[in-house]
Amino acid sequence: VQLQASGGGLVQAGDSLRLSCTNSGRTFDPHAVGWFRQAPGEECEFVAAIRWSGTSTYYSASAEERFSISKDTAKKTVYLQMNSLEPGDTGVYYCGAQVHSIAGVRTEAHEYLGWGRGTQVTVSS
Repeated sequence: VQLQASGGGLVQAGDSLRLSCTNSGRTFDPHAVGWFRQAPGEECEFVAAIRWSGTSTYYSASAEERFSISKDTAKKTVYLQMNSLEPGDTGVYYCGAQVHSIAGVRTEAHEYLGWGRGTQVTVSS
């Protein structure tokens, strides 16, 4: 599994961005795909996840009202639509794949793999 995040940028508070996470491998059938954010000097933080089979989605408390995760299985791509961005959303966004299904969809970064280069999101006030 090798995932690549893209779509970040420098925006103002209140703006929107859509991030994409694409798998470059020939096959891709994880249990879930998750988005995580790492702000400078902070630990990697769960943002959102989506089951690869079915429609279940999961969000952190800070993302639940403003972000939306979706997928296109034919394109092996997961999207993160981020609306009403705030300076606190600033960080490098990574996506990973949870390949096992033990205990459902997980929010811990170490349960995911296939991390590629993240995409920088900077929100100015």
